Amino acid sequence: MIILFNNIDKQIIKKIKEYKDIVIARHIGPDPDAIASEVALRDIIKLNFEDKNVYAIGLGVSKFRFLGTLDKIDDVKKDEALLIILDLPEFGRVDGAEKDEYAYTIKIDHHPCDHQVCDIDLVDDKSSSTCQILASIVFNNDLAMDVTSAENLFTGIVSDSDRFLLSYTSPQTFNIASRLLDDYNLDLTKIYNNLYARPLSERKFESFIINNITITENGFGYIKLTNEDYKKYDVDANTASNMVNDLNHINELKCWAFSSWDEKSKQFRINIRSRDIVINDIASQYNGGGHKFASGARLEKEEDVDKLFKALDERCKESK
Repeated sequence: MIILFNNIDKQIIKKIKEYKDIVIARHIGPDPDAIASEVALRDIIKLNFEDKNVYAIGLGVSKFRFLGTLDKIDDVKKDEALLIILDLPEFGRVDGAEKDEYAYTIKIDHHPCDHQVCDIDLVDDKSSSTCQILASIVFNNDLAMDVTSAENLFTGIVSDSDRFLLSYTSPQTFNIASRLLDDYNLDLTKIYNNLYARPLSERKFESFIINNITITENGFGYIKLTNEDYKKYDVDANTASNMVNDLNHINELKCWAFSSWDEKSKQFRINIRSRDIVINDIASQYNGGGHKFASGARLEKEEDVDKLFKALDERCKESK
């Protein structure tokens, strides 16, 4: 059985049918779920509604090139187009799109949010990923999908659930993943190699993080990564973000955070994880948010990073 969305998915499909030009965007600093979901949704719409012009936009990430290419929208009349944003709760972190430029907006996401953001919001914070939600929409509405799109949706589910290890993995997650595997005969070896094969430089960088993380007496672990660290190990700022889940099975850690300087945005990118301590309420106080046990933030001042880390350490102390 596939989850139902109180007919919101049918409202979304109705709106897709109304617009000739459709732009799909996601958050800055994308992870595999973000890129996989926008590329898959673009290709699914094109396959089912051949008269549509559909564009997946945003800055590309070289290591996720296997998920597909992105588009330019220089000739799109935005005030006559539909905008769909994916995998983020608020408009502030959308990569390459402004809400008031478009005729109509839709949000599809799995992060908690307590207020309306777009004209239509489909939010299911019980789903492991945005890709899980999209797969449900496809199956609910008997939409056609090719193998590549099914592969992308499966990849987003696997990545955002950390190979089905995180707490918001549900029977429904396995149900949808199983159907994708069965219906489209997906190549698991190929998918996992794309996601998890890494160059030696990244493995050395991972060791650097383990050897240099500070762990407080309350069980909070943190590390501030610099441009010099990236250069030394020949990695970029996105590398640290993709490694944060790797610390999930260290007994001494209750909660941990990476601070990475993003040269492009001139901000500190904070990735926060915990095993069973609620952290998203703290992240929301520091220009961030997310799930209870997996959140992030973006800050311009290092002193605010220190304040955030102190608040997370206090939360760990309270949990004792």
